[in-house]
Amino acid sequence: MFEWSEEHQMIRGAVRDFVEKEVRPHREELEHGDMAPYDILRKLYKTFGLDTMAAASFDKRIAREEAGESGRRDDDSEGGGNAGMTMLPIIELCRCSPGMVTAMGVSVGLTAAAINGKGTIAQRKRWARDIATFEKIGAWAITEPNSGSDAFGSMQATARLDGDEFVLNGSKTFITNGPYADTIVFICKLDEGNPQSERRVVQFVLDSGMPGLEQSKPLRKMGMHSSPTGMLFLDDVRVGYDRLLGETLESFGGKAGREASKATFTMERTGVAAMALGIIERCLELCVPYARERVQFGQPIGNYQLIQLKLAKMEVARLNVENMVFRTLEMSAAGKGMSLSEASAVKLYSAQAATEIALEAVQLFGGNGYMAEYEVEQLARDAKVLQIYAGTDEIQITHIAKALLA
Repeated sequence: MFEWSEEHQMIRGAVRDFVEKEVRPHREELEHGDMAPYDILRKLYKTFGLDTMAAASFDKRIAREEAGESGRRDDDSEGGGNAGMTMLPIIELCRCSPGMVTAMGVSVGLTAAAINGKGTIAQRKRWARDIATFEKIGAWAITEPNSGSDAFGSMQATARLDGDEFVLNGSKTFITNGPYADTIVFICKLDEGNPQSERRVVQFVLDSGMPGLEQSKPLRKMGMHSSPTGMLFLDDVRVGYDRLLGETLESFGGKAGREASKATFTMERTGVAAMALGIIERCLELCVPYARERVQFGQPIGNYQLIQLKLAKMEVARLNVENMVFRTLEMSAAGKGMSLSEASAVKLYSAQAATEIALEAVQLFGGNGYMAEYEVEQLARDAKVLQIYAGTDEIQITHIAKALLA
């Protein structure tokens, strides 16, 4: 794949029109946290039939499994077509409000994927379908105040078996959609009286409003303001086996719980490339006309080679990241997924590129670029977190190097 197909271009144009009409007029409200993104995202889903497509795809997979047919749970008969339909809204939304993509992706992506990947058919029907169609908002809770990059080693949240129930305790932080989530995948360690380092990682599905579960108000942060982020506090939350993904502890033997959680990282990291592409494209879209029109020392700043260098770097980064997105689509069409190290490489490069380009856009705009009324200021703040969430740059480097040295 070397360019967007005609069908892709039509879809992209329609999504871009939606963003201009439905998102951009609310950019200030979203940016200042005065407006949660969910109603707009639901409208996006309904406008383009994404909710109907998700429901049909979900029902088809469940029907096959109930009929005893084999195959991957996450297989997709539409191949790269559906993958493209997923990527294009990400790219277009990131040209205006990258935080909305984070809110959307963690819900319909990570949370639904965790339930679909490990849950029983009954659990998937109970929770995953409503999340995939955006009828309900999902949150995926792994990070804790003392466990960031070392998510499993430093994890303190616990589940203790008490008769036929589990008692959950602990806190989670930096949880996307945490303040508003209807459904939460809570990742913790099983306390069987053994040392903390030897405990199995398990996953439970929680519903908002359960006794002992507290969801904080949105946290203030540097960027991605249109993506509500919060903390979760669990104080003796009692749940049955029906909320343990897989409904049996045997399914979390050995490192199975860790591997199930890691599987979501790959999807999240490849999605960062599409986010980065949207940010880079918007930076170019803003910087090129500004370089033509902004006059200093008697001529447009675009005549100066240092400004030309900035623009050239932006275009090179755009081409590179776009090719990474194309590779993701091609692999999806072929029914293949990236390895964790491949996804880490994509994430590392695209996150660094988006951050560098957004900062260069601010520099190109000079004093204007530092002002909130100019869009590049927001893009620079939003881009930075791409180097932090879904695994820091340093963690991506570790995954890549380990795979090379294995």
